[in-house]
Amino acid sequence: MPQFESGFFSSLIFWEILSFGILFFVLYKFAFPGILAALEEREKKIKDSLDQAERHRAESERALKTYEAKLSTAAKEAEAILAAAQERAQRLLDENEQRMSTEAERIKGDATREIDHERRKAIQDIRNQTTELALAVAEKVVQRSLTDADHRKFADEALSALSKSHS
Repeated sequence: MPQFESGFFSSLIFWEILSFGILFFVLYKFAFPGILAALEEREKKIKDSLDQAERHRAESERALKTYEAKLSTAAKEAEAILAAAQERAQRLLDENEQRMSTEAERIKGDATREIDHERRKAIQDIRNQTTELALAVAEKVVQRSLTDADHRKFADEALSALSKSHS
């Protein structure tokens, strides 16, 4: 095997180092700048994407905070509206209760006045019937027709007696 001979091996190493150097020079001059540029461009794109992702994340956090603030404000407004509605409902209930109470007092007063009026009317009717009855009894007792003055006198006496008996 000739590659393991020392004379052949040293000349082979020289040519391999020389060809590697030429290859490295050609790559360094022509291929590495393109590869490095592509790597730098790729690195820049990745960095830009990361920066953009960071901006989007920060923007999303701001939007989330804004949304949460609006949600909190809306919840407070809803509570305020609910409290106002409850207050208004309570006020309406109180007003209705007062109106109903006033109406009940008015109806009660009207009924009391009507009862009092009917009582007076009934007492007057009873007095009139009592007077007529007393006059009829008195007429039978006396067996004569009474004059208007007699009627009045007997009526007053009967009313006085009736008033004393009811008192």
